[in-house]
Amino acid sequence: MRQYLRHHGIGGIGIVRMSGEKCFEILDKIFVPKKKQSIDEIRGYSIKYGNIVENGEIIDEVLVSYFKAPKSYTTENMCEINSHGGNIVVKKILEVCLKNGADLAEPGEFTKRAFLNGRIDLLQAESVVDVIHAKSEKEAKTAMKQLEGALSKKIAEIKQEIMEVMVSIEVAIDYPEYDVDDVTINQILDMLEHVEKKLIQLEKSFDNGKIIKEGIKTAIIGRPNAGKSSLLNAILREERAIVTEYEGTTRDTIEEFITIEGIPFKVIDTAGIRESKDEVEKIGIEKSKQIANLADLIIIIIDASKDLEAEDLEILELAKNKKTIIVLNKMDLKAKIDENNLKLKEISDCIVKISALNQIGIDELYKAITRLFHLNEINLDNAVVITNVRQKNFVNQAIKDVKKTKDTIEKQMPLDIVAIFIKNILEDLGNITGEFVTENIIDEIFSKFCLGK
Repeated sequence: MRQYLRHHGIGGIGIVRMSGEKCFEILDKIFVPKKKQSIDEIRGYSIKYGNIVENGEIIDEVLVSYFKAPKSYTTENMCEINSHGGNIVVKKILEVCLKNGADLAEPGEFTKRAFLNGRIDLLQAESVVDVIHAKSEKEAKTAMKQLEGALSKKIAEIKQEIMEVMVSIEVAIDYPEYDVDDVTINQILDMLEHVEKKLIQLEKSFDNGKIIKEGIKTAIIGRPNAGKSSLLNAILREERAIVTEYEGTTRDTIEEFITIEGIPFKVIDTAGIRESKDEVEKIGIEKSKQIANLADLIIIIIDASKDLEAEDLEILELAKNKKTIIVLNKMDLKAKIDENNLKLKEISDCIVKISALNQIGIDELYKAITRLFHLNEINLDNAVVITNVRQKNFVNQAIKDVKKTKDTIEKQMPLDIVAIFIKNILEDLGNITGEFVTENIIDEIFSKFCLGK
C-alpha cells in the first residue's frame, strides 16, 4: 500500500493519495464520514464528506474519493483525500496516514503500478510525464495521443504483421516434409519490406517529435548594446531583461520559453560578445559562445545604425553552417547596414529588419523562424510520432534487425535461423512498449516522474 502527497505548497486544495490492498483499512482508521457506511456499501467513483481525525481531534474537513479495484488508476484499491491546501494541514494528514500503516510512495510509483499491473504500456506511462511537462499545445496534444495509445496501436499493428508470417515459418520448421519454403520466403520478404517502411516512417517522425517535445534552443547573440535584451523583452512583451545605455549590462544568460506555431522555443539572451578585461564579463562572453555552439537556432542581432566592426564579423563566424537569422536592429535610426550587405549574406539569406525598442518587425521575425523550421508543415492531426531517444533507439535497432533478416535470406540461411532474426525484431518492438524491458530500465524511466504520479 502506498500513499502520496500530490503538491508540497500552498493552494486551495491539497491531495493525499493512497493505493494498495490495505488502503481502505487505513482510511477507516482516520476518516469519519458524516454518514457512516461500510466499504462494501460505498460505490467506486464516489465521494464522501467528513473529517480526518487523530485521537478524536479533527485535523481537517475533507472530501474523500473512492476507487475500487480493478477500476482505478493503478487497478488497485485507491482513495484520494482532498483537504485544504495549507502546508501544515496536508503534512499532518500525511503523518496520520503513515502512522496508521501507509508507506511513502516513490517518484512515479502510481504510474509504475499501473504499468506493472497491465493497465497501460510503457509508451503510455512515458506520455504521462510528457503531458505534465508540456510547454505547448502541440506537445500536450502529442502526449495525449500517446497516452490514448496511438503509438502503441501502431507498434501492435507492425507486430501483428510479423506474427502472421511467423505462423507460416513455424509450420515450415515443424513440418519440413511439406514443400512450403518458397511460399514462406516470399511471405517473409514482403512482410519485411512493409515493416521496414513503417519503421523508417516512425524513425523520421522523431525529428518532429523532438522539436515538439524539447523545443528549439535559440541563442540571441551580438555585440554589447546591439539590442539583445530589448529583443528578448519585445518577444516576451514584458521587461524581463535589464536594458540600459551602458555596454555589458548582461553578464549571465536569461532563459525564457515562447511558443511559435505551437512549437516551444527556449530563447536565451546572452552576454554581449567583445574583447573585455573584466573577469566576470569574460566568463559571460565565453558562456555566450558555448551556448551559440549548442543552439538549434542562432539569432544574431546587429546595430544597423553603426558600421560593421571586427567584433560583428567574429560573431558572424560563430554562426557558420548553423541555422541563423540575422536581425538588423535600431531601424528607427538612420541605417548604415541593410539586407544587401555581402558580409551578412555569406552567413544567412534570412535577414530581418526590426526596431526592438519600438517592437516593430517582431512579427516578421516570427515568420522567418516559421519558414526556416517549416513549422506550419508540422501537422499532428493524424500523425503518430516517437518523442524520446529510448523509443528512437529501439526503432533504429528494429530497422537494423530487419536488414539482418534480409541478409540471412539472401545468404540462403536455414529457415530456423531466419526465424531467430525475426524474433529479434519482435523483441525490439516489445522493448518499445515495455513487454521485454528490464527492471533497471523501468526504474530509470519512473525515477524521472514527480512524486505522486
